[in-house]
Amino acid sequence: MTSIPPTPGSAEPQGQDRSVGELLSVVTSDLQVLFRQEVELAKAEVRQEATRAGKAAGMYGGAGFAGYLVLLFLSLAAVLGLANVMDGGWAALIVAAVWAVVAAVLYQKGRARMRTVSPKPERTVETMKENAEWARHPTK
Repeated sequence: MTSIPPTPGSAEPQGQDRSVGELLSVVTSDLQVLFRQEVELAKAEVRQEATRAGKAAGMYGGAGFAGYLVLLFLSLAAVLGLANVMDGGWAALIVAAVWAVVAAVLYQKGRARMRTVSPKPERTVETMKENAEWARHPTK
């Protein structure tokens, strides 16, 4: 059964079949839009993961600063501790132990946050798999 082509200047009536070329053009256009959206989703996911990685790196920085303070207070405690009632060595060890605990806590928090960072954009991968499945079997 063939359809009658519309007359020039008239709109195509509803329900009339489109040509294969028109259908391929529509599908191609839709696929281009779909892939652009997938790329934008991947960019958004990577930005989000980079933010989380930055926060974890900040915790590592805090641990490094606390480690620096351990050395600073070890030196200060050794000098000032000699004049106190207790031995200077014990005073230095107490201050150093406090800063060592702070450094350990910051390191552990940074490490825990870094483990939650995923470099792979999970949602994009999942939707791309769905798109590939649909492209293989569009009628399912």
